[in-house]
Amino acid sequence: MRHRVSRHKLGKSTGQRMSVYRNLVADLFRYGKVVTTESRAKRVRSFADKVITLGKQGTLHSRRQVLSFVTDEEIVDKVFAEIAPRYADRRGGYSRVTKLGSRAGDAAPMAQLDLVS
Repeated sequence: MRHRVSRHKLGKSTGQRMSVYRNLVADLFRYGKVVTTESRAKRVRSFADKVITLGKQGTLHSRRQVLSFVTDEEIVDKVFAEIAPRYADRRGGYSRVTKLGSRAGDAAPMAQLDLVS
């Protein structure tokens, strides 16, 4: 039985997988969009939405929670000052996954993850 077993392991250990997620979320907030594989984009979308939700709260505790996931202080400041106020009236769904086709080298399905404007 597979009760409560995680879906996406991406062939990596937990530390490596979380590092990939952290870096992709940081790059998403830094550049506004990220091109990656489809499975990574789908998984990172939930982390990015949770970070923006914490940014909308604006408390010290939520800032520390975001800092524990995204360790770059400039990006955390950007989330709380620019990105979260942009979505003040929105209830969720801050990011979008757009399928791009397959990668030339290994035919992996690629996708673009970007912030909804």
